Amino acid sequence: MIKTCALVGNQNSGKTLLFNVLTGLNQKVGNWPGVTVERKDGIIKGTSIHITDLPGIYSLSPYTSEEEISRKFVVEQRPDLIINIIDSTSIERALYLTTQLMELNTKVLVVLNMTDIFAKKGYHIDLKQLEKELGTKCVQISALKKTGIKELIETIKNSDKLVPNPMSHHLFDNNIEALINDVQKELDADVVEKRFAAIKIIERDSRYYEKYYVEKFENYIKLIEEKYHLDTEEIIAKERYEYIEKVKNSAVTKAVVKKENITDKIDKILLNKWLAIPIFLVVIVLVYLLSVGLVGGATVGIVDMLFNGGDVIEFPMPWGSYEVSLGDGITGLGPWLAECITNAGGSEWAASLVADGAVAGVGAVLNFVPQIAILFLLLSLLETSGYMSRVTFLFDSLFKKLGMSGQSLIPFIVGTGCSVPAIMGTRTIEDKQEHQMTVTLTPFMPCSAKLPIISCFVAGIFGGSWLVTASMYLLAIVVIILSGYLLNKFFVKSHSTSYITELPDYHTPSASYVCRDVLDKTWAFIKRAGTIIFLCSIVIWILLNVNYQFRYTTDVEQSLLADIGRSISWLFAPMLGMNFSWGASVSAVQGLVAKELVVSSMEVITAVGEGGDVFAGNGMFAFFNGFSAFGYMIFTLFSAPCFGAIGAMKRELNNGHDFFRAILFQTGLAWVLASLVGIWGALL
Repeated sequence: MIKTCALVGNQNSGKTLLFNVLTGLNQKVGNWPGVTVERKDGIIKGTSIHITDLPGIYSLSPYTSEEEISRKFVVEQRPDLIINIIDSTSIERALYLTTQLMELNTKVLVVLNMTDIFAKKGYHIDLKQLEKELGTKCVQISALKKTGIKELIETIKNSDKLVPNPMSHHLFDNNIEALINDVQKELDADVVEKRFAAIKIIERDSRYYEKYYVEKFENYIKLIEEKYHLDTEEIIAKERYEYIEKVKNSAVTKAVVKKENITDKIDKILLNKWLAIPIFLVVIVLVYLLSVGLVGGATVGIVDMLFNGGDVIEFPMPWGSYEVSLGDGITGLGPWLAECITNAGGSEWAASLVADGAVAGVGAVLNFVPQIAILFLLLSLLETSGYMSRVTFLFDSLFKKLGMSGQSLIPFIVGTGCSVPAIMGTRTIEDKQEHQMTVTLTPFMPCSAKLPIISCFVAGIFGGSWLVTASMYLLAIVVIILSGYLLNKFFVKSHSTSYITELPDYHTPSASYVCRDVLDKTWAFIKRAGTIIFLCSIVIWILLNVNYQFRYTTDVEQSLLADIGRSISWLFAPMLGMNFSWGASVSAVQGLVAKELVVSSMEVITAVGEGGDVFAGNGMFAFFNGFSAFGYMIFTLFSAPCFGAIGAMKRELNNGHDFFRAILFQTGLAWVLASLVGIWGALL
């Protein structure tokens, strides 16, 4: 019985969903050694078989880090079985990877996913004929509906009967096949994947070409290239597709009449040239109305009271705010801990450190967990239903004018959750200039860490207006378009690549997948509050309670933090209407470490300095008016991202000059836009 297997397939083929179905809770998530690409491992339910979910790829040619990781794993780690999942609705594209996997000296099991959707489109797959053409076992499933899973697991358990290297039969024309055989004979005995290695040598793949290439075949390769008027890599790819076309024509049949399905009917509305953009804007406004306004807005006051106590809860709603009195109220975690410390004989500064430092700082961020969870839920529903794929198609023509393509929109969408994986996702963009532009612009999207800043200011300054919240998201789109134009015009001369994608059918999102997705992302946000936010809140409290001689002080205006803030406040004065606030300046700088720290820093400064609560609209918020608050939000949202995202940018750009230019561009543009708003407000 096999012990290990690898799950390999294209992106959006249902690979991760199948992995979750096969493993249930028997899985762990980490990163591949040396890179930040996510790795998932698990045990298939009811067996002892270990399965690894490899990154989604389209070929074993290492154009991206994901393809490099997957190729290295299947070639060097040599799992007992490769489970190749195929999106049946994109079978021609998917089989390209299949033909490469079958050239390895490893057993391959082909899993056809979404065959129910394929059938609804009027297509039929002759499974026996497909198995005959490919030379291996094929299984039909629906990972979403969990049909065919039992048969798949049984097939995996009994996969000892499968033949390694099923694609060793004739695939290319006689000249290429003869050359492959000759090269194989010259390879060292320790090369296990001989056919795969021989083809890679002929394609001049650097890893194999430089290590194993035999010089005597150079003239033969040149003769073949002259005959076809193509280089050998193009010849191999061309003949693969010709073989795939033959397999498809042999095993796939299409009904003569195809009825218009529900997807076609919905797309007539959502992709209508006049309605598509307005519908998208309405969808985004509704997402933020629900997550920050109607539903999310009602939760901030409740969670804040659990941490800081009080007797009145304020509910900022789109139509206004109202208050609910709790009579004697509740103490709250921070005041309760402070009371426990003083009752136990602890000093005032120890009680303040816990209540005004740790609890106030962490609580300031955790207040927004319900809002963030709702935002993640709505975005996950849009993504899994198939709508987000339409959005990339929708903006493709606009992005081409900016030197990018619809492919660049995918990182922007991911960036609404977190900028780090969004920036990492840009590595699938092959054009260097387009990749560079996308890495630079992706952090402009309001991520989950920026949502507390938006919500906090909207509740404290703008009366909970959901229109202001939605405007920040729409402003981000405008800033990306404006920045894309400036970069393409003056800095990065990019020629957008062609973006070709198949739009999936609309379908009901999987409840289990959506719940898991939301829980994973929300827990990642909470962990940040419990680690970096906690530590930085303690540091802020300490700096607020010592002077420049490092002696304890109860006057925050004489504190070391105040001195630091005053020394840099001139930088932020224009965006604050030519007013100077050391607290706002320090908090803005804190946002470079983690955007959530802007809110937690303001809360700690307010709690220590005035004993107030920034969320109640007093304390530091009394300093802002509508214009200065809007300008301050613009700077904190669009300046250089957090340290984690900055590190991801550095890795992706892989060039010191490009990296520093990107950071300066982001921060400079944010400062200019914020200052324009602040000064405009001061002049009115």
